[in-house]
Amino acid sequence: MCQILIAEDEARLAAFIEKGLRREGFMTTLTQDGVQTIKIVQTEKIDLLLLDLGLPLIDGMTVLQELRDQGMQMPIIIVTARTDEREKLAALKAGANKFITKPFRFNDLLATIQSCLK
Repeated sequence: MCQILIAEDEARLAAFIEKGLRREGFMTTLTQDGVQTIKIVQTEKIDLLLLDLGLPLIDGMTVLQELRDQGMQMPIIIVTARTDEREKLAALKAGANKFITKPFRFNDLLATIQSCLK
C-alpha cells in the first residue's frame, strides 16, 4: 500500500485531501509545518509527498531543496495557492515532480498522484 505525506497547514484542505486519498486506498499522514515534514520523511517510508509552499517554520521551497539535497527520491507534488510562474519554475528546477495550484479538482490531483507513482 502506498504511503502519502500531506504537508498542508490549512486543516480543512488537508482533511479533504486525506479523506479522498484514503477512499482511493492510499495510506496518509498529515503534517502542518516544514520541520515536522522533514522529520517524517527522514524517519518513515513515504512514497509520495504533497507539499504546500506556504508552510510555517520552514517554507515548502526550503523543505523541497533540503529533501532533494539529502538524496530523497520520492515524487514531490507542490500543491499551492501561489500562481507566480517564476515560483513554479523554481520549484520544478529544485526537484518537484509536478506543480498544482489551488483551488483544484480532486480528480486532477488524483490523476497527478497516479502518474507520479507509475
